[in-house]
Amino acid sequence: MNPLHSLQQRLTHWLHPPHPARRLESKPTIPHSIMVLFIGISLTSVLGYRFYNQPQLKEGTRAPKSVWASHDAEVVDQELTDEQRKAAQAGLVQVLQIDPAVNQEIQTALEKFLTEVETLRATAGAFPFVEEDVLSLPTQRFLRASSAVDWQMVLSSVTQSTETEAEAIAEPVSSPSPALPRLRQVLSLSAGESMPQPQAALAPSNASRSLAMQQAIAELDLYRQQEGDQPIETLLKTIAVVRDSYRQAQNRLQSNEVDSVQYDYQVTLLDMRDQAWVETQDGLRIIVNRMLAQGLPPGLPAELKQNAIMVQSQTMLPDGTLPLATALLAEMIKPNLTTDKGETKRLAEQAAEAVEPVVYMVAQGELIVRAGQEITRREFVLLDEFNESRRGVDWQGLAQTGGLVVGSMGIFWLAKRRFGVRLRCRDRILLCLLSLSTPLMMHLQQNNLAAVGLLGSSFFSPALAVTHITLMTGLSIFSATPWTTAALMSWESILAGAAGGIVAAVVAGRLRSREELALLGGAVGLTQGTVYFVVTLMWSSTAGVIWSVILPAAAIFGLSGLAWCIVALGLSPYLERLFDLVTPIRLAELSNPNRPLLKRLSTEAPGTFQHTLFVATLAEAAARELHCNVELVRAGTLYHDIGKMHDPLGFIENQMGGPNKHDEINDPWCSATIIKKHVSEGLAIARRYNLPEALQDFIPEHQGTILISYFYFQAKQRAQSEGIDVEEAQFRYAGPIPQSRETGIVMLADACEAALRSLKDATPETALSMVKKIFRARWQDHQLDESGLRWEELPTIAEVFVRVWQQYNHQRIAYPKAALDPQPSQSSA
Repeated sequence: MNPLHSLQQRLTHWLHPPHPARRLESKPTIPHSIMVLFIGISLTSVLGYRFYNQPQLKEGTRAPKSVWASHDAEVVDQELTDEQRKAAQAGLVQVLQIDPAVNQEIQTALEKFLTEVETLRATAGAFPFVEEDVLSLPTQRFLRASSAVDWQMVLSSVTQSTETEAEAIAEPVSSPSPALPRLRQVLSLSAGESMPQPQAALAPSNASRSLAMQQAIAELDLYRQQEGDQPIETLLKTIAVVRDSYRQAQNRLQSNEVDSVQYDYQVTLLDMRDQAWVETQDGLRIIVNRMLAQGLPPGLPAELKQNAIMVQSQTMLPDGTLPLATALLAEMIKPNLTTDKGETKRLAEQAAEAVEPVVYMVAQGELIVRAGQEITRREFVLLDEFNESRRGVDWQGLAQTGGLVVGSMGIFWLAKRRFGVRLRCRDRILLCLLSLSTPLMMHLQQNNLAAVGLLGSSFFSPALAVTHITLMTGLSIFSATPWTTAALMSWESILAGAAGGIVAAVVAGRLRSREELALLGGAVGLTQGTVYFVVTLMWSSTAGVIWSVILPAAAIFGLSGLAWCIVALGLSPYLERLFDLVTPIRLAELSNPNRPLLKRLSTEAPGTFQHTLFVATLAEAAARELHCNVELVRAGTLYHDIGKMHDPLGFIENQMGGPNKHDEINDPWCSATIIKKHVSEGLAIARRYNLPEALQDFIPEHQGTILISYFYFQAKQRAQSEGIDVEEAQFRYAGPIPQSRETGIVMLADACEAALRSLKDATPETALSMVKKIFRARWQDHQLDESGLRWEELPTIAEVFVRVWQQYNHQRIAYPKAALDPQPSQSSA
């Protein structure tokens, strides 16, 4: 194959792809060149509005001559004043307020924690449990919390020493008193601990005892020596009871009966002296109240918060509890300051109002600018005040705008060809009006891209609508660029509107009900508001921008997107009528069998109506398989034969087995005229009922210019006997042949309907062969040349038709004759 020819084929396929949205392109009432010129001039005129009154002597240029003030003047630089007020409003520090709910939450958590610890301490018992001159605090802590093994070793050591001493001072005939050994056994058993072997106390491992254990044994021995056996026995019993209570508190803590904030904190507080615990409770409450009273802002670094807690704790807590309090409170205390939106907004407004207007004063005869001097902001404003800025049309700016408009139109044309959308003259006018509405609305500080996207997607195609919105966004950004003075709208407004417009363009063309479109309006509004909020925050000059100022503006902008979608939904029916447009929703409404015209068809021509339903089933299945416009095919098929109502009995499907009208006429030329008349009459009825042009196209195109072969061959036989000539054109429909894939499919379905109905016991292979034969005849008759259907697609359509025919012609069970006779009841039997 020639490479150049292959490239040409690929380019042709790219520019003319098969697409379900192809529509009939009727002859334009306005030449394309004039339409393109009109659209280009209109868009350039509206988008280039700011170039009509541009100053030649503006800031940054050089003055061609010296200019003096002709009179006293006091000029306000409104643009600079607005910028300064906006900066003052956006840069204001947020006003914070204490959140009582957070304070209450923190104080409740602290009180819960203290209550839990108090409960555990009550279970463990008072501490110290004996006077400090009896046992030191470290020894009491060790004896209360030591393990069972350590406690057994202490008992063994104390009781063993007592027995040895008793034996040394007793008379030889005397035996040692059994009191202390029994005491050791009782104390061990009362504590739930196993008795250690006596040798364990004297084992060499005693040399490696901990200092705490050695200190405890030493203090107990000293107490025994000073007070005697009875006091030491009482003291050991007391220690055993305390150990049992402490073990219960530990078990309760470990069993999670108490919802502790931190296990380690509670264990530490459990070993604190009672007086220190009371002081710690009071100190923790005072510290928390002070920290919450001064307030903690969001985002406060953890190190700063910890330092503040340490400063507060140094004078409020007992010695040794400072690390505990710092860690505990750092975990509990969290930011309690929130933004006071109302006060922040009020102060922001006050800050904006407090900005003095930028005023330039000049006296009569005072030099404003010297020749050759670079013009500053002040000098430009004064020159503009005295009409010396030489305002006029900026032809260069208009030329640039025109160039961008022409380029955008070229891109749109390529997209139109690529997506296979054919536009009529009225479609181009509507697109031009939608395009012009965007910059016109921007003059009123409104962004209607959401409405433009929704209407464009519903009327034409989502892909073309997205292209349109993208191009209009680019042109709007160009128009909003502040070359000289104030722009139409802020960039964040344009970008947010473009986001909403793209969402509407992508989704609207795929929706099939007004309810879904209403929900789409909510999604568009949410998208616009979110994008506006995010973009504004990103472009803000300060990190602490006031949310109370931006958030309401974003909400209002989101509501405007929803409002524009509502406006588009309200305008849609009027635009459909005015510009003869079809949308999926309107096609669904027109396909309702309760429509007056369809009800009339089912009543006046019931056979034709049944024929229409089967053709619609065939065509709809094929359109879905080829990704064509299914809604358009369904609606167009339902109306394609409405012209048969002019003479229902002239068509065999309405004769219901009665006499054939054409046998009585016995004139093939007259019969052909009656048959062909259902096309012209159908168009007349369609116009009378205001059917869209897209549906009217199905009426002539489903017949194309095919030959009415039955009466043509009848006429030829008669002509041979009478010796006259028969013109084939007299027996052909007037056309045109199908101009879209949708009407081409309906032509094939209409041609196969009667043939498929006539097949009863035929196999699918026989039916497929017959359908392909009909298709080949239509193809060879050049009926599908302009439809966009390709030869390789015809077998697919044929298979779909046969599959639908099989579904309608499925086998049924033959009931025996006896099953149809009335059966006697059991009672009668």
